[in-house]
Amino acid sequence: MYRLLALLLVAGVCPAQKIAAPRIWNDQALAEWAAPVAGLNVRPGHFSEKVYEAAPRGEWVRTYPVYFPGREPAGYWEMLRQKKPEPIITPGARTPAEWIAAGQQVFRELDVAVFRSYDPKHFAILRSAEEFKKMGGHAQKDGTVAGLRLVPTSKGLAISIRECAGCHVRTMPDGSEYEGAPANDRGNALAGQLISTGILSFFKGEDPAIANWRAFAVPWIPNDIHDRIRTMPAKEFGQLLASNIPGTFPRFNGSPYYTTKIPDLIGIGERKYIDATATHRMRGPEDVARYAALITCCESADFGTHRMLNEKQRVVGDAFSDDLLYALAQYIVSIEPPKNPHLGDPGAAAGKKVFEAEGCGACHTPRLYTNNKLTLAQGYIPPDDHPFAADIMPISVGTDPHLALKTRKGTGLYKIPSLKGVWYRGLYGHDGSVASLEDWFDPARLRDDYVPSGFKGYQVEHRAVPGHEFGLNLATDDKAALIAFLRTL
Repeated sequence: MYRLLALLLVAGVCPAQKIAAPRIWNDQALAEWAAPVAGLNVRPGHFSEKVYEAAPRGEWVRTYPVYFPGREPAGYWEMLRQKKPEPIITPGARTPAEWIAAGQQVFRELDVAVFRSYDPKHFAILRSAEEFKKMGGHAQKDGTVAGLRLVPTSKGLAISIRECAGCHVRTMPDGSEYEGAPANDRGNALAGQLISTGILSFFKGEDPAIANWRAFAVPWIPNDIHDRIRTMPAKEFGQLLASNIPGTFPRFNGSPYYTTKIPDLIGIGERKYIDATATHRMRGPEDVARYAALITCCESADFGTHRMLNEKQRVVGDAFSDDLLYALAQYIVSIEPPKNPHLGDPGAAAGKKVFEAEGCGACHTPRLYTNNKLTLAQGYIPPDDHPFAADIMPISVGTDPHLALKTRKGTGLYKIPSLKGVWYRGLYGHDGSVASLEDWFDPARLRDDYVPSGFKGYQVEHRAVPGHEFGLNLATDDKAALIAFLRTL
């Protein structure tokens, strides 16, 4: 909160001044927001402001934790069964601090409406420790279950999936949670069932394999690997999705073959681009709000002449109010990094000297430990008139290019990540192939017989993790010191 309030003071905004939410989904802001897609050199399409404003608003209501069976407070279920739905946010102007507080509630409680279930069988699982354990159900330190929420709606009590907090709350070894950091919980099969049912309801009446293909296909790429999904049996497709480890996510428009890490939202207000492949500009909190709407309710999946959804599917579903989106964004950009337990490491001072001597700061420039620029995926040559040309460095660090070249999130570019927070994020490389800094600086990862400690890939036992060879040849002591310093950032 203090970071955002300081910025407001610099901008001349009084902390007590009430501010109305701006129009989030507007044509002017959307026009030059996205990056062109590699291989097409056109920006992805989006619904117009008029279409968005005409769409029905979803029933966005307050939600409540799911407790592992037997660990809920006394009378909890009875209370929720009798509870009436309450709006998660009410309209109206707020002070900056009030927007942040409202946004924190939205972040923690917002669910995914299409995944809501009223099925008594699902409720029975949540009341049986034995049955829930069979599905991988497990409790957090406080007895709650990560990822699931209970939702009093106008139709009755529902079980649902957390939206923002489902992917952006990290559980640390001591049980503490870091909001905004990438999730690492392994989940449970009940959540998987809710997600599968919700997705199929969106693609109602269509063959599930074709629906899965629509989520990932890149038809303008020769020999697109996603074509095999068209005829893939459901069991095999489940195995493909399961190859994506906790902390990675085969996102819509992304790929289960070329996965991406769940991004760290802490510090996003200081970045110039969103996503590992810089799919969208980051010009202020409103772009965070815009992106939340895009990935939750408002993806048209239009890429030039390629329309990946049919006309029944190509709709705005359960749109958000400007107040909800604005509050959410204000909270996200206000999130402070957690207290760093490594600040007293005696090796960090020597590591800082190694960092400086090796020239790491050219790309990972202090204070942000990123220069906020973009590098080329290996093999990509951007057009001279690329809208992000001023930030594109004419180099490639040689990391795996598939996410940037063979998915619908492929821009041909990779964002230079910030090194701030590497001590808690847990996966390294844009696809999370490596699970520790020690592994990242191990030259063995360049060999074809290397077994990645993070994401391996579908039906992959060993493979090289190429690129970013900086620091691999350091002396053992220098390498240890560098890692100690990086953990203090």
